Order: sequence, then structure tokens, then C-alpha cells
Amino acid sequence: MKLVSVAEMQTIEQEADASGLSYAQMMQNAGEGLAKRVHQRFNNDRHKAVIGLIGSGNNGGDGLVALAWLAKAGWQARAYLMRPRPDDDPNLAGLLEAGGVVLSLADDPHFEHLDSWLDASLVLLDAVLGTGFRLPLREPVDKVLAHTSVSSGLPFVVAVDCPSGVDCDSGEAAIECIPADLTVCMAAVKQGLVQLPAHRLVGEIQVVGIGLPQDLESWQQIRQEVLLIEDVRSMLPARPADSHKGTYGTVMVVAGSVNYTGAAYLASKAAYRIGAGLVQTAVPRPLYEALAGRLPETTWLILPDEMGVIHQKAAELVCKNLERTSALLLGPGWGMEDTTGAFLAALLSQQTTTASRSGIGFIAKAGSPLAQNEMHLPPVVVDADGLKLLAKLPDWQQKLPPGSILTPHPGEMAILSGMPVSEIQAERETLAGIYAREWGHILVLKGAFTVVASPDGRTAIVPVASSALASAGTGDVLAGMIAGLCAQGVPAFAAACAGAWLHAQAGLAAAEACGCEASVIAGDVLDAIPQVLARCSQELC
Repeated sequence: MKLVSVAEMQTIEQEADASGLSYAQMMQNAGEGLAKRVHQRFNNDRHKAVIGLIGSGNNGGDGLVALAWLAKAGWQARAYLMRPRPDDDPNLAGLLEAGGVVLSLADDPHFEHLDSWLDASLVLLDAVLGTGFRLPLREPVDKVLAHTSVSSGLPFVVAVDCPSGVDCDSGEAAIECIPADLTVCMAAVKQGLVQLPAHRLVGEIQVVGIGLPQDLESWQQIRQEVLLIEDVRSMLPARPADSHKGTYGTVMVVAGSVNYTGAAYLASKAAYRIGAGLVQTAVPRPLYEALAGRLPETTWLILPDEMGVIHQKAAELVCKNLERTSALLLGPGWGMEDTTGAFLAALLSQQTTTASRSGIGFIAKAGSPLAQNEMHLPPVVVDADGLKLLAKLPDWQQKLPPGSILTPHPGEMAILSGMPVSEIQAERETLAGIYAREWGHILVLKGAFTVVASPDGRTAIVPVASSALASAGTGDVLAGMIAGLCAQGVPAFAAACAGAWLHAQAGLAAAEACGCEASVIAGDVLDAIPQVLARCSQELC
């Protein structure tokens, strides 16, 4: 879903109005879309009662339209007006005609009616302040929001476009804000909602349309997105009943060293869990002996090693086995030895001397007939130490296949770009977009609100910030997931977006299963992938 600033949304609405879609019709569309989401969510509840906290502006108008629609659908609908609405307000008249009840704050100075309505309601619509709000809150809104937020009878809270009291550009939030269980955004998500502290207040985010013509120039110019479940669902490959393992591709995971054995395990299993048909794990021999019993599903490629790290001679063997590889993952757990760096340089040269026999699973024998072949690498994902070694290569951007996927955390991004971590963190979305265009590759800048940027100017935000993913090995899981999606034929940008979103959701699911974020380890995130996939698409469970 598109991600916009307040000014961008205002421009879009102005152009829509000039093109013939009136503000009144946009409000009607927005309110009805909101009401339908609420009604659908609680359709099975017998006692349907809703209270709306209604402001004096457009946000309040959206809320009144929603309340009127719900009243017609059989809900007991009540509007609590924070300030008087105009006598000729058609939306207020529409609610009254539908059988709704209206009460003004001025007639309830001690909040007795408000408390009674809250206790009797299934849903609270927060429609007080909209996207144009700027701090600080003023009376009497601050007092009503503060009173409501601590109410013992607080029902399910649905914020209309944003929780009242949030700055939709900066993400700043008043302490009186009512935390929402669900925020229903109109047309697009506002950028402040995927920033802290506001993000802690929005709950689940959904978007409803307001009838915008898709050919609006200002709408088409928006290249920023926030990833929601419906976006990710559309990116996942189909799973036809007559498919076989070849349908879903082969991932080669080149990973691990004697000091980082687990990286190969986590990345390989993650590629399988996300749906890849076959995973071939290429590791130094000491890792094979440690992992073979734990990964019975994978096939193995045993690489030449030097003291348990990948030797530069391994490039020949890897290239020789790429013929049926659909995606190639490089870097997890490699370490920083010079011989492994030389392996990466040789692999990316795209010219290698290969043995005439395949020798799958074994090191080519000395004296085998050799032939010079030009290699074209499959889609490549580079992670972890692979990124650090990559940064040491001159013109590394040109050595990777176009549209490769890089998955740095801020420290690795600092090594790739030469910028301080503090500057990267201060301008994550902007810098990710700049470097994706400059380098010509998909960039997944990990961290709170992971940014996925494409060379063509598209950027996407994963709306999750959680310490559940702040432990060693979780990045290996993400890299394996993205590679697994690439192997299934998902385009690189979509694979990066879907992988990052599913990974973040798996982190949240793991934290819920563990009982706290601090206890989550990478294996927990790995184990949560099937649950998250099942939520996203029942066909994949």
C-alpha cells in the first residue's frame, strides 16, 4: 500500500477534486469503507454497539458516515461530539435519519454518559483528529482522550486514518492518545504511522479506498509503499496440486565456517520452510560432519576448506554445480579470512575453469579434464560476511548479476557505503533508495522498519519494530527466506519485500510463543515461518 506524507495526500485529494471526485464523495467512500471493515470483523457478534468520538473536521465526518452505515446495518450507533458540528451538516443528519444517537461533550461535563456508552459498546471509533493535527493537544480534546484511554470499559478501538493526537508526518504522539487495536487508513498509509513512538499506538493497519482515479498524476508519482498482508499475499507463488519439487526451484546456500556452523543450518532450513523445492547446502567439510544429521532434507556440496573456512578453490566447484540452481545465497557465517574473500572474487568473475565431470557433492579430483566455460550466475542474495568481503572488491557493484539482493544491517551498510551508522539510521529510507539506484541492486536495510529499495525508485517499509529479531542468526533466516522465494520465481524486489515482511511477522509470532521478546532465538523465528505463511495464505499451510 502506498505510503504518503500529509502534503502528498493533500495534493492527491486536490487533484481528485479537480478531476470531478468531490471531497464530499471521497468522505462518503472513506466512511463506508471504514464501516464495512468494522462490520466484517464483528459480523458474528450478536450485540453490535459502536460509539464514535467525533471531531469537528473531516476526520469526524468520516466517522459520522461510518456510524450511519453501521446503524443501517443493524448496529446501535452513538456519536459523542467533541465540538459542535454545523447545523446543516449532512453527515450528522444522515446518522440521525439512520437511527443513531448524538450527544455533545458540552452536555456531559463529568463524562458520565461517555463512560456508560463505552461500557455498552463493542467498538470505539476514534475520529477526533486527522492527518492535519500538530502537537500539542488542546482542551477539551486532551482531557477526553486522556479519560477515555484509561477507561476500564474500553472496547475494541478503531482509529480513523490515525490515532487522534499523532503527527502523521513525524510520528510524534501526545501522551493522551488512545492506543488503537486497528487503524484504518484512507487511500494510503501516512508516513508517521511507521515511525516511533506513533507506531506503538496504531495496532493493525488496514487501508480502504476513497474512490481515487488510478490515473491521477500525483497518485502515480508515489513510489513509497508500506507492506501489509494483502500486498504480501499477492507476491507469493501459487502452489498447484499437480506441482513437484522442480516447480519450486533449487537454492544453493553457500554458508558457514568452523566458527559459525549454525548459519548454514538456519539459512538452508529457512529456504525450505518458505517453500523452495530443493536446497543444496555448500559448506566446508567440518560443517558437513556436524550438520548432516540435523538437515536430512538438504543435499550437500562439500567445499575445499582451509582450517574450516571456505577456500578460494571452492569457486570452481560451486560454479560447476550451478546448472540447475534457481537462486544462490552467499555469505552467512563465512568469517573474514582472505581465502574466503578470494573465493568470492573468483566466483563473481564469471569466468572459471570447471571440471568436465559434475562431481556433485565431492571435490573434483586432481587431474580431471578441464574446460574453460563462461558462467552466468542465477539470482544472487548476499548477506552477512559476504557483504563485508564484497565491499573489499573493486567495482563490486558491477561484478554482481544485475538486480542482486543485498541484505545489510546498519553496520554492514556502513561498510558498503562508507557512511557512519548514525547517518544511515537517521535517513534510512532515503539512503536505501539512493544506494539501490547507485549500485543497481535490491537493498534490504534491516532493523526497525526494515526498508526494501529497488534501483527503479520503489521503496517499501516493513511496519514492524521489535527486539525479538535482535539476536544472532535471525539474519541468516531472513536471507534463506528471500533466496527461497527467488528460487520459486518470485521477482527480486517482491521476494525481498515478502521475505522481509514474513520474517518480521515470524519474529512477532515467536515472541508471542516464548512469552517475551528477550527470549526469542533464531530457531524460534525459523519455527514460526509455517504459522505466518498459513495466516498469509491458507493454500500454503
